Amino acid sequence: MQTILLIEDNDDIRDNTAEILELTGYTVLTAENGKLGVEKALDTKPDLVICDIMMPVLDGYGVLRIFNKNPQLSGVPFIFLTAKTERSEFRKGMELGADDYLTKPFDESELLSAIEGRLNRFQHLHPERNQAETQRREEGLTQFLVDAARQVGTLQSLSANRKAHTVRKKQYVYSEGDEPTRLYFLKAGKVKTVRTNTDGKELITGLYNAGDFFGYFALLENGNYTDSAVTLEETELIYIAREDFQQLIQANPAVGQQFIKLLAGQVGEREKQLLAMAYSSLRRRVANTLLRLHEQQPDQVIQLSRDDLAATIGTATESLIRTLSEFKQDGLIEVIPSGGIRLLQPDRLRRANW
Repeated sequence: MQTILLIEDNDDIRDNTAEILELTGYTVLTAENGKLGVEKALDTKPDLVICDIMMPVLDGYGVLRIFNKNPQLSGVPFIFLTAKTERSEFRKGMELGADDYLTKPFDESELLSAIEGRLNRFQHLHPERNQAETQRREEGLTQFLVDAARQVGTLQSLSANRKAHTVRKKQYVYSEGDEPTRLYFLKAGKVKTVRTNTDGKELITGLYNAGDFFGYFALLENGNYTDSAVTLEETELIYIAREDFQQLIQANPAVGQQFIKLLAGQVGEREKQLLAMAYSSLRRRVANTLLRLHEQQPDQVIQLSRDDLAATIGTATESLIRTLSEFKQDGLIEVIPSGGIRLLQPDRLRRANW
């Protein structure tokens, strides 16, 4: 269980924030000023620090300076809380090495999203978990490319040029309205496809994991992208040129049928998503989405930010968090310290009549 040190001189903010973090599954240490906070950190090294700036005895900047100079505490993720929004305050904190800011007043989703982002960046849990599965899927791609080269003699580049391209987190792979130039194979990482309305609100239309192809809808339709693809974490992609892909499916009907099945499945999922948004209760929609993500990777924790999960369901982040809290109280799910979700009773979640 990960430990968060909360340093805040306001009693109400400290108590309320600590309660939220404890309900989420974190172990919380609290201190009402910077000096006490440093003492607690030296006694029990935290996984992350949330620290107010303006405090008696020792302010937040002083706390961060001590952390930076102490080998025992150096490198601990550090999030500032501040009621000030002046640019100079932000610059000063970032120059000292702060990782993030939360401006008071903040809501629950902002708090948990900031923590999740910092912990995911600084800690890599169980890196060996998906190694065998990723290798198997990559071997499947290799076989796919070899078969392609056999079927179409001019496609030597398809099997020869398989360099993986690394894309940082939260980067656009392609944007809505772009003309497609390639097919994408996800070697490692996660990608979401989204559509955005005129108000800037997102609806996630697809989630892709290692071993998945994406971007084929527009290629098969011979039109422009109707959504955007964005990386959810650092990702490795393999590109297959549009011309090579088109020659392949024209020369090999079996391959063409495979992608038509993928396309039909994608259309079917979107129809289910729209039907659920129109007629199902929020609890049912949240339950079905969790079950679908669980079925995609049954042995893994669902690692998706609350904002992205809400955008998949088509609801407000605050409404999602309330529903997840109810599921947790009912013993249906477990919220782990990193913010991930583990289904404890998927059959009961599936049978529930909401």
